[in-house]
Amino acid sequence: MSINNVTGFPGNQPQRAQDGAQVQVNRSEPDANKQETGRPSTVDTVSLTDTSERLRNLENTLANLPVVDTQRVEAIQQAIKEGNFEINAEQIAEKMLQFDADLS
Repeated sequence: MSINNVTGFPGNQPQRAQDGAQVQVNRSEPDANKQETGRPSTVDTVSLTDTSERLRNLENTLANLPVVDTQRVEAIQQAIKEGNFEINAEQIAEKMLQFDADLS
């Protein structure tokens, strides 16, 4: 299927100007309201759902949390230095399996 009526001319009529014909192009300058940046000439509104509001709050909360729990790291380092840091292999395996299940 061909597209012939893109410019408003039917497909069987020529779409070029005749010899000696002048093409007129109109251009209007933006008014003062449109020229000022930051001031739209119309009012746009956005309404957010309750879920998007909660997600935004959660993102902000997570952004303010430290990446590393420094107190826990210091406690583990101290326990290692003192020689009383115990590794629970069963608990580690369970957490790894749970993490893998969460990813799937």
